[in-house]
Amino acid sequence: MNDSKRKKHSGKRGPDLQNDGFQHQARKRFGQNFLQDQNIILKILQSIRPQDNDHLVEIGPGQGALTRHLLQTCQKLDAVELDRDLAAYLEQTLGSDPRFSLQQGDVLKFDFSQLSDKPRSLRIIGNLPYNISTPCMFHLLNYQSLISDMTFMLQLEVVQRLAAGPGDPHYGRLGLIMQYYCQVEHLFDVPPTAFTPQPKVCSAIVRLTPHVRPPVEVDDVKCLQDVIRVAFTQRRKTLKNSLRTLISEAELNKLTIDTSLRPEKLSLAEYAIISNSISRNRQNAQGAQQKEESHE
Repeated sequence: MNDSKRKKHSGKRGPDLQNDGFQHQARKRFGQNFLQDQNIILKILQSIRPQDNDHLVEIGPGQGALTRHLLQTCQKLDAVELDRDLAAYLEQTLGSDPRFSLQQGDVLKFDFSQLSDKPRSLRIIGNLPYNISTPCMFHLLNYQSLISDMTFMLQLEVVQRLAAGPGDPHYGRLGLIMQYYCQVEHLFDVPPTAFTPQPKVCSAIVRLTPHVRPPVEVDDVKCLQDVIRVAFTQRRKTLKNSLRTLISEAELNKLTIDTSLRPEKLSLAEYAIISNSISRNRQNAQGAQQKEESHE
């Protein structure tokens, strides 16, 4: 929507920040915990720093506690909500705002490319249900070229895993893969008391910013993912033992890596070196086989 068609809203009173007495029973199957703490909401807004020309996308807006604030600052806000009752409420209370558009459906099946075709144009925000947080983040990576950044409320332990480095007890597969695709920033923690109903665990806010260029050079991303998956499936074993199904000890010894280390001690750059060695060995083997077959 260009400026000539967009309604002026500077100085205009925003939508009512209350939920108009709307009562909604949180549904366990959707993992619903509604953010209620206004101080935390304002802190999230300060972290996002929404701009007037932003195209925001909120996943799981719930009762609109954050949505109403966001609408006062951005050019366009698309919301994706699975719960039909909440979607109907949001449509009823916010649907008249030309900046607001509601998509009722499952975020894991949602095609984000229908919202924009401009690179780095979408800013994603969400209080993600714990039971779908990891699948949701990986689904969004399919659209990383369209995304400027993602700010999520997640279980604290998940954020710690996303941000962890080598040697950290939370370091593992999730953090390594996400750090290949994004810069990860653990912004601040959120106590259970900020929600209704209160979850049994602490939460945290994380910002994921897709890399313009990956931090390491990888010949085959799927191979990198396989190496990391196999290594951490047997994380108590040393590298030479945990990866023996993918690369021989002799090949590993040719690399500038200590093969006696356990998987949690290696950096992303070192996993990239191993992955590239495996993929190049495979390519050489395939080339030799094709050459041999051509002479038969």
